[in-house]
Amino acid sequence: MNPKKRTYELVVEQIQTLCLENNLPPGGRLPSERDLASLFGVSRNSVREALKGLESKGFLEIRQGGGSFLAQTKHDMLGNELGTHIDAADIQAIDDMLELRRAFEVEAASLAAQRATPDNLQAIRDVLEQMALAANDPELGVQADVDFHLQVANATKNQLLIDLMETLAKRLEENIRATRHHRFTDATRHQDTYKEHEEIYLAIESRNSELAKKLMGEHISRIRHELYKSI
Repeated sequence: MNPKKRTYELVVEQIQTLCLENNLPPGGRLPSERDLASLFGVSRNSVREALKGLESKGFLEIRQGGGSFLAQTKHDMLGNELGTHIDAADIQAIDDMLELRRAFEVEAASLAAQRATPDNLQAIRDVLEQMALAANDPELGVQADVDFHLQVANATKNQLLIDLMETLAKRLEENIRATRHHRFTDATRHQDTYKEHEEIYLAIESRNSELAKKLMGEHISRIRHELYKSI
């Protein structure tokens, strides 16, 4: 698959997710091509290609000079489209990464609760603030989610674990992006997911290593459960 195709598919998913997260009603207008390109960090050509692809599937209506609108009959199918977008091999890869994350992130939360400095705690709080602002910005939400887990790893003071997380950062980002697409077919999950991260932070801040460990394990288990429930 060439890079252009990958960008096109990513933008298609991001547009679909944006419609779901904003609970765009049938007939609702999407942001302009320029705004979507800025939001997703891609070219307007990539956005235009993705919009045309969604129009050909009947998900959008593009009106000449008037913008793009969610088709009257397709809103309820967006979640299903996202849920069936990835094949069995992709699901297995996502699940494998979740298993790997459980193997070291649960212990990382425990160590962070024991070792986090005031600077570490501030860094995690800063990421939580970004996450709170990301309800209408899927890509900002992904980056804040990734940064949260990287900052927890930094707080462990275990350089090997930190190096491992940094090495896996790209795979972690892909994993979080994929699972957030599936989790957020229900727009109410934004606040719930933010709360999960906030509770992990509060456990770390209070030096409760056992609770931090427990909450991180439950967080990853919940992601896995919701992933399979959505597909």
